[in-house]
Amino acid sequence: MGSCAIVVLIFAVLLQNAWCDVSPTPIVMWHGMGDSCCFPFSLGAIKDKLIDSIPGLYVHSLQIGDNIIEDVENGYLMHPDKQIKLACELIQNDTQLANGYNAIGFSQGGQFLRGLVQRCPNPPMKNLISVGGQHQGVYGLPNCATVAATVCDYIRKLLNYAAYEEWVQNGLVQATYWHDPLNPEEYKNGSTFLADINNEREISQDYVKNLQSLEHFVLIKFDDDTVVQPVETEWFGFYKPGQSVETQSLEESDLYKNDLLGLKGMNESGKLKFLSTPGNHLKFQWDWFAENVLEPYLK
Repeated sequence: MGSCAIVVLIFAVLLQNAWCDVSPTPIVMWHGMGDSCCFPFSLGAIKDKLIDSIPGLYVHSLQIGDNIIEDVENGYLMHPDKQIKLACELIQNDTQLANGYNAIGFSQGGQFLRGLVQRCPNPPMKNLISVGGQHQGVYGLPNCATVAATVCDYIRKLLNYAAYEEWVQNGLVQATYWHDPLNPEEYKNGSTFLADINNEREISQDYVKNLQSLEHFVLIKFDDDTVVQPVETEWFGFYKPGQSVETQSLEESDLYKNDLLGLKGMNESGKLKFLSTPGNHLKFQWDWFAENVLEPYLK
């Protein structure tokens, strides 16, 4: 074998070894209302599925609080601003996430992770997968929980009458993304979280820049969702202003037409992805998720 061929062979071996040593991009997960980071029947099971599907994968499932009980409670009672600040600290202190990560948010965890990428750009989030997230908020909470039905019934009544009262905004997470289409100005002035991250009061160019830094922003809608009202919010749609019957798509909204978040450019460049699947809220088949989400965006 000539010296040139030996050099080529050595280079090929080194390249192959370097390729094999590359670890998969870590994943951060954020659970939804009434759930926790680590229940074996919810995010714990999904974490196991991800690790089985991507050898060597590191998954950080966010726990907001000192234990699982606090994590569940904080999903109802700790303002999203505080939760996002804590999540940012957890991620920045996790050395395995230092070079960036992908993120999967389930239900309200979807909009919380979007708030995170807009407010906490380092380390960088690469791909954001929103699984049933409510990015234009909600107006109604039917079938809102099976685990804590009494709590949810109280929340529903409270939101219907006093969503934008300061004490409700400060003490109830779901009030911060309650979006009353009948009173749009009251919503913009009173919403302490959603109206901010949607740039509906003051335009933050940092929010726009940080969101546009994503490689992909994947929005998953559940076609038979009876939990989220309206279901179009999972694709950034919502009710047309002034009523609560007819809905409009993201492209028809002022959020898109006025390009408040830079979503128009993301959509035109192919960064914004719209996926849908049959089933009720958060009820998806793993084979569907693996084919449509894991393979193209997480591997």
